[in-house]
This record gives sequence, C-alpha cells and structure tokens, in this order.
Amino acid sequence: MKKSTSLLCLAAMGSMLTPISGQAKTSADTPERRAAETLAKMTPEEKFTLLHGPMPSILPPAKRPQGVTIGAGFIEGVERLGVPRLIESDASLGVSNLMEMRKGDVATALPSGLSLASSWDPEIARSGGVMIGSEARAKGFNVMLVGGVNLVRDPRAGRNFEYLGEDPLLGGVLVGGQIAGVQSNNIIGTIKHFALNNQETGRNVGSVEMDETPMRESDLLAFQIGIERGNPGSVMCAYNRVGGTYACENAFLLNDVLRRDWGFKGFVMSDWGAVHSTEAILAGLDQQSGEQLDGKRYFSDLLVKALQEGKVPQSAVDKAAGRVLYAIYAHGLADNPLKPGQPINYDANAEVAQRAAEQGIVLLRNEGGILPLAASAKKILVVGGNADVGVPGGGGSSQVNPVGGLKRVGKGAESGPAAGFAKRGYGGTAPLDALRAELPGAQISYLDGKDAAAAASAAKAADVVIVFAEKFATEAVDQPDLSLGEGQDALIDAVAGANAKTVVVLETGNAVLMPWRDKVPAILSAWYGGQRGGTAIARILTGKVNPSGHLPVTFPASVDHLPNPVLPGSDAPPADKETRAVYGIQAGTKPFDIRYPEGSDVGYRWFDKKGLKPLYPFGHGLSYTQFRYDGLKTTGGKALTVRFTVTNSGQRAGADVPQVYVTRPGKAKRLVGWAKPDLKPGESTEVTVTADMRVLADFDAKAQRWVLPAEEVKVEVGTSAADPVLTGTAKLNRAVRKP
Repeated sequence: MKKSTSLLCLAAMGSMLTPISGQAKTSADTPERRAAETLAKMTPEEKFTLLHGPMPSILPPAKRPQGVTIGAGFIEGVERLGVPRLIESDASLGVSNLMEMRKGDVATALPSGLSLASSWDPEIARSGGVMIGSEARAKGFNVMLVGGVNLVRDPRAGRNFEYLGEDPLLGGVLVGGQIAGVQSNNIIGTIKHFALNNQETGRNVGSVEMDETPMRESDLLAFQIGIERGNPGSVMCAYNRVGGTYACENAFLLNDVLRRDWGFKGFVMSDWGAVHSTEAILAGLDQQSGEQLDGKRYFSDLLVKALQEGKVPQSAVDKAAGRVLYAIYAHGLADNPLKPGQPINYDANAEVAQRAAEQGIVLLRNEGGILPLAASAKKILVVGGNADVGVPGGGGSSQVNPVGGLKRVGKGAESGPAAGFAKRGYGGTAPLDALRAELPGAQISYLDGKDAAAAASAAKAADVVIVFAEKFATEAVDQPDLSLGEGQDALIDAVAGANAKTVVVLETGNAVLMPWRDKVPAILSAWYGGQRGGTAIARILTGKVNPSGHLPVTFPASVDHLPNPVLPGSDAPPADKETRAVYGIQAGTKPFDIRYPEGSDVGYRWFDKKGLKPLYPFGHGLSYTQFRYDGLKTTGGKALTVRFTVTNSGQRAGADVPQVYVTRPGKAKRLVGWAKPDLKPGESTEVTVTADMRVLADFDAKAQRWVLPAEEVKVEVGTSAADPVLTGTAKLNRAVRKP
C-alpha cells in the first residue's frame, strides 16, 4: 500500500512550527502599537524596571519579591499600566528550579537535548515544549529559558547534552518546534546562548575567533532558522567573547545580525553573570538578568548615572524597554495573567516524556539480531549504571527535579566552578524495575558492576547480559576525554568476554569511544532518558517499541580525528587576581582565543571533507525492521526538490529517517532535509524535500548576501551521512538572497 502524502517537506514545515499565541489579530491592536502606547505612559523609573532584575532564589528570604514564584530570574512589572512581572525559570528539559529542590518542588523531566535531536521529529520537540510550558505557567512562571541550539563542535563539551546536535538545519528546525510549543502557553521562550558558546572551558574569558562567512553558515544559521520557526520572545546572549568582544555587548551579533538582518523584534536578555558594562545597551542588550552575579548594577544605578552624564541617550533606554513590552504583548502575557498553583497532570505529562525518550533512543549495533530480547532469554543479568536507582541526568541549570525526586549517587563536580550546582543524580523509572515489569517471566538479577571479575563470573550463567554504562556531563565543566571512565570500559570488556550475548546501554551526554565494540553484539544509545527513561529503554529492548532514533552527532573513532584534538583553553593558566578583577569571579583561567579549524564544516562535514571514518556517523540508527528506498527524482533550477519512495520491506511496523544530503563541487556534504515516515510492513510513502538555499549556499560577507552559484550538485538519499542508498545529480541556477 502506498501513501500519497509527503512527510516533513521542509518547505512546508514553517506553518506547522510557528503558532504564536497571544498576538493581536487586528492591525489597530498590534503588539508594536500596544508597546508604543504603554511606553509613552511610563515614567523614567518604570522604564528602568523592565531592564534589570535579580536572581531571587539567592536573595535573603526577606528581600525576595513577594507574591511570586521564586525561580531563576525576576523583572518587576508596572502594575498601574497592566504590565506583568516577568517570572523566569530554566530550562529546555523541564521546569528546572534548583533552589527549590530542597522543598520538594518537582517537575516532569524531559530527556536530554541530544535525545530530542535523535528523534529528528519537530512534533516531538513541539509536544515537549507544550508540556513544559504548561507546567511552567501552572507553577507561576511566564518566561522559560529554553531553546539551547549551540552547535556541538566538540564531543567533550560539558553542555552538549542540552543542545540539539551538530547540524544547523536539524538544530534550527527542532529548537523552533520546541520554542513554539512553549510559547503556545502564553509565555515567553528564549533561544540561547547567542552565540558561539560551544564549550564550557573558559566560557567567561574565551574569545572565539572566526570569520563572518563560516559563522553565518553554521552556528548563526541554526539560530536564524530557530528564530524564524519558533519566533521566541527573547534571545539570551552568551558568556563568551566573539572577536574579542563579549557576546552580550557585541553590536555585530545583536544589532547587525539579529535585528538588522533577521528583523528580530523581541528583547535580548543576558545570561546570568554575562554583563560587563552599561554601554552594552548601545550594542543591543536590553535586559540585565540575575544582576547580583555581575557584581554591578549596570542596567539600573549605573545606567541612570550614564543617562545623566550623557553617555547613554534616552532613546537607548526607550528602545530596550519597548522591546520588552513588545514581547509581553506579542506572546499574550499581559492578556493572560498568571494564576500560580494550578493542578498539573503529571501522569499525562510523563507520557509525553516517555514518548520523547522512546523516539530518541538510537540502536547503534545489533549483530545477529540479538535485539529485541527473545522469549528464550529467561535468565538476564543487569550490570552497572545505577540501573536499580533510575536514569542519570546532566548537571547545571537545566537539571530537573523529576516527579519522584532526584537521588544522589556517586560524585558530581566536587570542585571548581560547577561544584555548587553540578550535582550527579538519578530519577524517573529505574531500568531494572522497568525490565522486570516488561518481562515478568524472566529471572532478572542485578550487580552494581564495581567488581568487574564478579560481574564477569555471574555473566557466564546468564542467557543475556545488559550492561548500563554512563558518563556524567554538566554545565560549567568540559570532559577531559571521550572514555566512559570509572572502570566501565574494562567492565564491559570483561563481561563481554564471559558472555557473547552482551548488550550495552549507553546513558551519556556526549559521544564516547567504545574500545570493546567488536566484542558486543548490541549497543543502544539512550542518552539521559528523563522522567520515564527506564521504561523507554525496557520497551525498546523488549521490542514493544521499534527503535527509530538516529544520531544528531558524529561518534568519532579517536580524539585525533577532531578539529581540535586538544580542547581550546584546557591548557590555559589559572586566573590570577588581575584576571578575576577584569573578568569577574567566574573566570577560571586567563583569557585565551578559541579557533575552530572546521569553520562552517561542523561535525559530519569535517569528517567528509577530511575523509575520516567515524565510529558511528551522523544520522546513523538501526531498526528492528528494514526499509527500501527507490524512485529518486531530483528537480533543479531555481530550487532543489528531491522526491523518492520509502518502503517498509521488513516484518515489523516502524519509523525510518531517510536523509537527503547534497555535495557541491569542492565542498563538504550538507544535510538539506529528511522525513520520518512511520510505516506498516509492506507500506510505502513518497517523500518530498525542498532545500533551503541557505543550507547549500555560500555567505558573501563583503556583499552581505547568500550566493548559490549555478552548478551541478550531487544528491544522496541515505541512512546516515556516510551511508548513501540513492544517488543522483541536479543542476541549480544561480541564486542570491539577503541575509
């Protein structure tokens, strides 16, 4: 049976991903007009209230704002004019309120960003956004600090688990869906961290040195696509410097790119502790967030003084306040007041988290069809990963206290800049319990894996062994290498040597090396699974759900294959008193430059350009069924359109992710689109993908435009960036587009 509909045609996805709640419906009552009218009625003091605010959770209780939910940030409103307070909470993976964990505040924990990206499904992203936005509003928050889309340039970066992979199109489409979902609740969502905040080492002092062209073709393109599709009310600028200038006072990024070229109308808020001057308001920063972390009240007391001294014009204050007002009206905050304490259906929300986790699990290897687990596997040994406790999560500001609580096991960041909040914890459903529920007839035992010899001895008597391997990742700290650490590689090697039917489940925030891979017939990448991560893993292992996740990042075979084998700044001298005086107390090292040799060829593009074979390529993911591609048709000219048919040629229903890549002469291949058809055995569907010319084009920095030359390009439809199935060519006409 053949479906006639095309799936995820990228030319048509915009309408699916940009519902913007709260916008005025008549030209006489637009957000622009409402903002201008309110601004005209405001006193000078009232305008300043919109431009700065504290992190209330670290204020003494007596000084905290009364009558509001305490979270990450707070901006006072103007009650007499109906301008609501902005009550802010982290983050992309659920309502994260770290300071309230002690009081038992919980929220539904979504899987990590890399898990979401592994779904390759903007509707999964949107439904997760709708869910966390609804919980935020019910708890009393109307600004969510969601939308991390910094590209994964180095698999050792500590915050990669929050983000959406290494490709600007994939990341931009998914973050757009997430933001649109959050904002459908009449709250403001952000997109962050703008821009080139690709590592945690030296994040307060490092300066990314990159030409405009590669910047536009990679990281900035991800933000541009995300803003177009999600229409966030706010952009959060980053800690790092770009070209020697802090991102939060970088006029090129904030005024030229974001506002002049992209037409962004909302406001720019700082990251917490990322403001370094009052003059930043002239460069495009509108709001100082968590002002205590900066050490100075740049956008209140010092801004008033700068205004009086003529260093900052009144027009700058008016612009900034007007942008905040615009976002408030555009996203329905003023018309939909918060009513904290609303009931939350955590059971229903857990279903959303479970579906996201199931869609994000990637089956990396399945030699001999060892998975799904056969009915003959009656004696199963589960080893390691604290699988008896829950699933791990990443540390830092995105960490969610899940329903059921977060159990602390093992070490997190015991010292350094992350020690205060990078707590290692486990929550959600425990994989061991979930497996026992799915396989009631099996005898399932557990060992913690601390004694590799004991685990190997027990493995000999089991029908199947499932080893859970984990690696903690957190904001503020990058990882020193790509090993699992903590003796886990040796554990897997020993167990696999004792039992040939060994399955490894990876619970990590990044790609890792696998020196034991050839000894292990089956490997799952489950990332950080969220509220029902254990349930999702069990359902994949047992075949209740057919795996459909595909990698959003490249798994390298060696750190020597990375553009920077040595992580930039990892060898920088520690900060001295002078450095801390200039750069703030969060400066961990002396200032240094960050250079990315790959430029716009991030991730799989670098591997393609250099002819390097990865451990697992970008886009890789297996299924319990098989799919066939045929009927490739390419149409060139003014726009590239690719059509082909996908057929489920196996015996199980399942979803596939056929990917379309294009290679221009002398260039690395680039992803231009994909689909995710869910097909029954024997069922077919036609897929149509129309390429966004910016993904293919060169950015001409001198002419300030995108240019795609007239030339013949190679087209591939494949199961990953390194595994083409169908190939063809298309002739494209010259095309030019404004930035």
